[in-house]
Amino acid sequence: MPPATGGGLAESELRPRRGRCGPQAARAAGRDVAAEAVARSPKRPAWGSRRFEAVGWWALLALVTLLSFATRFHRLDEPPHICSVHSLAPGWSPLPTSLYWICPSPSRQHCSQLPSSPLVTVGKHLTARVLCLIVLPLALYTATFAVHFMVLSKSGPGDGFFSSAFQARLSGNNLHNASIPEHLAYGSVITVKNLRMAIGYLHSHRHLYPEGIGARQQQVTTYLHKDYNNLWIIKKHNTNSDPLDPSFPVEFVRHGDIIRLEHKETSRNLHSHYHEAPMTRKHYQVTGYGINGTGDSNDFWRIEVVNRKFGNRIKVLRSRIRFIHLVTGCVLGSSGKVLPKWGWEQLEVTCTPYLKETLNSIWNVEDHINPKLPNISLDVLQPSFPEILLESHMVMIRGNSGLKPKDNEFTSKPWHWPINYQGLRFSGVNDTDFRVYLLGNPVVWWLNLLSIALYLLSGSIIAVAMQRGARLPAEVAGLSQVLLRGGGQVLLGWTLHYFPFFLMGRVLYFHHYFPAMLFSSMLTGILWDTLLRLCAWGLASWPLARGIHVAGILSLLLGTAYSFYLFHPLAYGMVGPLAQDPQSPMAGLRWLDSWDF
Repeated sequence: MPPATGGGLAESELRPRRGRCGPQAARAAGRDVAAEAVARSPKRPAWGSRRFEAVGWWALLALVTLLSFATRFHRLDEPPHICSVHSLAPGWSPLPTSLYWICPSPSRQHCSQLPSSPLVTVGKHLTARVLCLIVLPLALYTATFAVHFMVLSKSGPGDGFFSSAFQARLSGNNLHNASIPEHLAYGSVITVKNLRMAIGYLHSHRHLYPEGIGARQQQVTTYLHKDYNNLWIIKKHNTNSDPLDPSFPVEFVRHGDIIRLEHKETSRNLHSHYHEAPMTRKHYQVTGYGINGTGDSNDFWRIEVVNRKFGNRIKVLRSRIRFIHLVTGCVLGSSGKVLPKWGWEQLEVTCTPYLKETLNSIWNVEDHINPKLPNISLDVLQPSFPEILLESHMVMIRGNSGLKPKDNEFTSKPWHWPINYQGLRFSGVNDTDFRVYLLGNPVVWWLNLLSIALYLLSGSIIAVAMQRGARLPAEVAGLSQVLLRGGGQVLLGWTLHYFPFFLMGRVLYFHHYFPAMLFSSMLTGILWDTLLRLCAWGLASWPLARGIHVAGILSLLLGTAYSFYLFHPLAYGMVGPLAQDPQSPMAGLRWLDSWDF
């Protein structure tokens, strides 16, 4: 008798057969139940089919990777100067990757994090995610900086942002493979660098403080670039004799000495008094004062070596020193505040009455010129890779936090970014220049924006239906879980990477949206992959229903690729009339008036 419709066995199938004892009958019945269960279960794909599918996925990943490299390295040598280190090919996006690799299977087993799994399985999943989502990205990020330091190993105008030890590794820097006198002596020409990152060198120039800003004397600032106005001569406080005169013996500067710092270019002394600093309240103004080194007692400073005993010599680069003003008792430092245009937007130097040791008030001697002293090699200053990695990030953090919009400067606003309102000029401004313009692929950007709205709508409908206890078919329920959980996670990532920019007061640019854009592209992939699968399921009775998913994915990919083809001159460079000119080959691609390529 055939099995019953409900999945159970007919009574005759459970009755023991003649000639068998009870246990034999039970075993026979068990075999019958197992056979029926296997017969009812869906057929699993053959090993060869699964292997072929896996090979297909790997081949697709390889293709996407090769295309990514090809689009990014094509014509990389044009123009022959650096445009920006933030650039991405504007027509390409991670959309293909997200469409195929975020959730390649609609089943809940692949995309829902596994509450009923054993502890060992959960541990395996946790380990895999830590390795793949934390360790591997950190390793790649660190490796990128290792290559960066190897390639960019030459000196440049921005060396002053970094410590003396960092500069010693840069080819062309005056500290690279250099030999200078080790101990500071009277008569030495020196530069004095603040230990706080991105503060720079003690600096002065012939311009005076404006009326109403303390005493109208010579400005003293800190400056991040190498400059002759960073040079100072260290002298005794009570004599104007030339310590470099061959008839005078060498006299080293020691901890606790009273000194005078004379600006080499203007011959004015480093000076402070009870006038308030230009920008920092309750701090004293620091100026350049005197004529040819002759000033007054407000030019005297006591030099102290941090954490050293009285009488120790001052070592170049290694000694951490402070300058204490003899009359007021304040300590020389930099507030890090940017001066207005009258101060050339350099950083404020003050003398603070608060004597607590901070990096703002600690300095080191970097350059040191004294023909009467022997030299030592600076090879011992070479920092390790972890040290330069940490320092470079600290400099970047401080540099970013100090960026403010300048007068009449057009800056990008966060609401511009998702709608692709305006791009960013990387190189060239007129029709004779080789122009590079950063603009998002319109198909990708606007599809992402549409997908966010569509996800919020469809996700809300599904969530309400499930909350009200709607009974969904197994296939629909699985796809709904993929959409809600997977999509919800990347939507959260987009939110966390985008909305904090509305709270920032620093200057913002279009490329700041790129991390959030990656998440919105992943959401687009999850959304359309799921919706196309649902359409294919709903139209299963149609002869071509199984092709809906493939056709939809191919349409998205081809649309993205075609848009990339149209707009690729923006990324790879263009010459000729601007897009505002009807004769320009790019005129038809200026879909928004705000696009100024």
